[in-house]
Amino acid sequence: MKIFLNKNNLLKYVHREKNLGFIPTMGALHRGHISLIRKSISQCKKTIVTIFINKPQFNKKHDFKNYPKTKKNDIIILKSLKVDFLYMPSHREIYPNGIDKKIKISQFGKKLCGKFRPRHFESIADVVNRFIKIIKPSKIFLGEKDMQQLKILESFINKNFNSVKVIGCKTIRERNGLAYSSRNLHLSSKEKNISSKIYKLILNKKKKIIKNKSIIKKIKNQIMSWGVKKIDYIELLNINKIIQPYKKNKKYKIFIAYYLRSTRLIDNI
Repeated sequence: MKIFLNKNNLLKYVHREKNLGFIPTMGALHRGHISLIRKSISQCKKTIVTIFINKPQFNKKHDFKNYPKTKKNDIIILKSLKVDFLYMPSHREIYPNGIDKKIKISQFGKKLCGKFRPRHFESIADVVNRFIKIIKPSKIFLGEKDMQQLKILESFINKNFNSVKVIGCKTIRERNGLAYSSRNLHLSSKEKNISSKIYKLILNKKKKIIKNKSIIKKIKNQIMSWGVKKIDYIELLNINKIIQPYKKNKKYKIFIAYYLRSTRLIDNI
């Protein structure tokens, strides 16, 4: 595995590649990331992973500061997977002239997490836009766990990069149902158990919610009684009608965001 800290050194290698898979990460790699990487290795001739904690997408300073950093372990994981390239740029290299305040994303960016995290998705689109321009991949692999992010980036990339295909990859879960996330490192075993109960509750009630959305209020009350500090939202959406072009068949997901102490967790079930 070749490791690059500098864009110019990276370009000497990646611009020769005609079938390059790209997985953008902020590090603290887990089984969800590993599944994306394996999918890229199976579909592409070469694979590049980036590790870059993107400061502009954080709405709270302490959230950015406390984001888990496990660089040594990340490199061990990537080497064991036989990833071809790892790019770990500095903030200055990615943002030499600051952020792009004119970046445009779909209106879906104002819903769900977008209501609570102003400019969060614009910042993610901005950084992915910059990485794609540098790397010029054939495919980018993104997890369905961050479904809102996936849909927004899919729309953004399809509009701006004809040659890049977005591959959505299924959510990887722990045995108890908790979706793998770098933020899980902040959870106690008790909090992991609460998250597992939330996942199982929504999964079991999904059909009833689709028939009658008003029961969401009862579900919120039950979740709060388990020790959740705050619920930002629980919403039922037909994901085939989120972003145009719409698909005819209905595919429902229940989106949730909630806090255990200061850790914000999201899922879609």
